[in-house]
Amino acid sequence: MHCDCHIHMALDGSDWKAALARHKTAPDEVFIRATLKNYQTLGFDFLRDGGDRWGAGEFAAKIAAEYGIRYRTPCFPIYKRGHYGSFIGRGYETLDEFRALVREVKERGGHFIKIMISGLMDFNHYGILTDTPMPADEVTAITDIAHEAGFAVMAHANGDAAVSAAIAAGIDSVEHGAYLTEETLHQLAESRTVWVPTLATIGNLVGEGRFPDEAVKPLLAYQEAAVAKAAALGWMKGRLVPEVEAFSMDFCLHVLVPQLYPEGLKALRQEQARGASVLLITASPSFYLEPLETMLGVEAVIGTRMNVDDRERY
Repeated sequence: MHCDCHIHMALDGSDWKAALARHKTAPDEVFIRATLKNYQTLGFDFLRDGGDRWGAGEFAAKIAAEYGIRYRTPCFPIYKRGHYGSFIGRGYETLDEFRALVREVKERGGHFIKIMISGLMDFNHYGILTDTPMPADEVTAITDIAHEAGFAVMAHANGDAAVSAAIAAGIDSVEHGAYLTEETLHQLAESRTVWVPTLATIGNLVGEGRFPDEAVKPLLAYQEAAVAKAAALGWMKGRLVPEVEAFSMDFCLHVLVPQLYPEGLKALRQEQARGASVLLITASPSFYLEPLETMLGVEAVIGTRMNVDDRERY
C-alpha cells in the first residue's frame, strides 16, 4: 500500500497561482484525471487531500475509485478571516459561521474538517512564520464544534504555540508542524494526535534558486531532527526498559559508532589521554546514547530523561 497523506489536488507543485486559476470556473477534469492516473501508475491507493474552495479535491474524491484509489477530502479548508488561508479556503468570523461551514462540509460529503490555525514557514527567513497563531481557546472551541458534528480534525499548524494548542485541543492530525521544541514533541508523544510533517516540499526547494539556501537548508535540518526525535519518542512509549536498552545498544554498536568522524574520535582519545573528564551532553533523549558511556569511555551521558512508570515502562 502506498499513500500520500497530504496533497492538494488543486495544486501542481509548480506555480500555485496558475494552478488554482485552472479550477476557478470549474474543476479541471482533464488535470485531475491525469493526476489520479499518475498516482495509480506509481502504485498509490490512498490519498488524503487538504481541500480547496473550488471543488477540485471534492471532484477527485468522486472519481478516484475508477483508479483504484481511496480518496479523503475535507472539501475546503476553513480559516479565520484576516489570517492565513484565504488563497485556498473558506473564511469565518464567528463560531456560528464556523458551525455553518461544518454543516456544509457534512452536506457535501466531506470526510473530515480542515482548519488553518497558523501561518506558513517564511522560506526567505529561517525561523519566521507568516502569521500569528490562533489563540488556544479558539482552537479548542472550533475543534469541539467539529468533533461534536462527528468529524475528525486536520489542522494546518506551524510553530510551537499553534501545535501545542492543537494537541491540547485534541486535534486528530497536525499538518506541517515547523519549529517544534522538545517540550512539544513530548506533548505530541503523550497524545493521540498524529503529526504529518513537511519534509519533501522543503527539500525540493534546496538549490532551486527560488528561496535562499541559508534559510531553506537549516529549516530542512530542523525538521529532519524533529521528526527523528518524534519517531523515537513515539516508538518508546509503552515499551519496557530492557527492550529499549537492548535497542539502544544495538543502535549505538551497529549504526551510530561506525558513523562517528575519525577526527572526532582522535580528539576524544587525545583528551582522555591527557586525563580530561569527558561528558557527552545532548538535548535529545538520553536512552539511545547511554551505551556510548561504555563504548567511548566517557564519564557520563547527560540528556533528556524519559519518565518510567512503576511497571518499568516508558
